[in-house]
Amino acid sequence: MTTRSDDYPSLDDLAEIAEVALAEIPTEFRRHIEGVALRVDELPDATTLRALRIGNPLNLLGLYRGVHIGRKMTHTVVQNVDIIFLYRRPIIAHWRARGGSLSDIVRHVLIHEIGHHFGLSDRDMSQIERSPE
Repeated sequence: MTTRSDDYPSLDDLAEIAEVALAEIPTEFRRHIEGVALRVDELPDATTLRALRIGNPLNLLGLYRGVHIGRKMTHTVVQNVDIIFLYRRPIIAHWRARGGSLSDIVRHVLIHEIGHHFGLSDRDMSQIERSPE
C-alpha cells in the first residue's frame, strides 16, 4: 500500500480497497454494475455540494451519479456513464472518528452507492440496515 505524506491511504489505495470490495459482491448483483465506473477523489466538487445542499465537504463519503437501473430502458441511448464516487478525505475523517476497519467503511459506502444504482433511497437503505437479518 502506498501512502501519502499524511500517512493515510492514498487515492490509489482506496481504489484498490474498493476493487476488492467489488470483487466480493455476489455475482447476481455484480453483473448489474458492470457498466458503472468507480472513481476516487479527494473531496466532492463545489457544484455537487451545492446541488445536494451540503455545507461541509467531509459530510459526503460517496455519491452515485447516473440513472438507476429501474429507470433505464433496454433501447435507450446512454448519454453519460454511471459513476460511483468515493471521497478520500471524508472517508478518512469518518474512519479516524469512528475507528474500525477502513476496508469495512469503504465497503459500506460502496454498497450504499450501489443501492442508489438499484434505485434505493437513503431511507430505504437505512431501513434495510436496521432490520434484523
